[in-house]
Amino acid sequence: MITVANRLYVRPEYADAFEKVFRERAGLVDKMGGFISNQVLRPVNEGDPYIVFTLWNSRPDFLNWVRSDAFVKGHAQSGTLPKDAYFKTNVLELHEVLQDSSRPHLAPEPRGGPFNMH
Repeated sequence: MITVANRLYVRPEYADAFEKVFRERAGLVDKMGGFISNQVLRPVNEGDPYIVFTLWNSRPDFLNWVRSDAFVKGHAQSGTLPKDAYFKTNVLELHEVLQDSSRPHLAPEPRGGPFNMH
């Protein structure tokens, strides 16, 4: 299992519009094989990023998503905010789940090496 965290640095004056985009998201990722869940985390401290956090059964499942037409279609909506809505470049992080207390019998994700979207 893997997690993907996309840290998005949204200017406070765009927070409501940013949240609206996610409330009205296309939901295409929900239909992808291996997708488990999506959470959008709102920062509580000034200057901290929003985090779009997804959980996947495996790295290949996530890679199938980012290489899909549904990914392109789903992310077209995210371009509705102007570039100045963000005060810093987003940071994408992929982590392999070593242990999950809610799934005690889960085998650790095999080491997959570095990740690069491009």
